[in-house]
This record gives sequence, structure tokens and C-alpha cells, in this order.
Amino acid sequence: MIYITKFNHQKVLLNNDLIEQVEETSDTVITLTTGKKLVVTESMSEIYEKVMKSKQIARQDGFITD
Repeated sequence: MIYITKFNHQKVLLNNDLIEQVEETSDTVITLTTGKKLVVTESMSEIYEKVMKSKQIARQDGFITD
């Protein structure tokens, strides 16, 4: 799970396993596997770092195995 900030400045916790793609145009848009799109204030690289950190923590805690 990662914290993101929606365009209206509302912080939400997002299950990063639901992220299908991230696009960066003038805004950053996260498309979920459900088809829902979220416009967020974070950049694509910030989202990438958050997802990688989340997966690293999950791996350390034994939630993810290779």
C-alpha cells in the first residue's frame, strides 16, 4: 500500500497491486486494473519509488516471496 495525494489534495492509501499504468502528461494519471483513473500530485518517479519501497518492505516482512 502507498499513500498518494489526489489532485484535490486529499491523501488516500492505495493498494499498489491495483496499478495498471502511470502516465505523466501535464498531470500524473494512475490507471487501476479496475479501469478507474486517479489524477495525483506526485510525479511518475515518486510513485515508482513509493511502489518499490512498499514491495521492499513487504518482501522483508515475508509477505512476498520469490
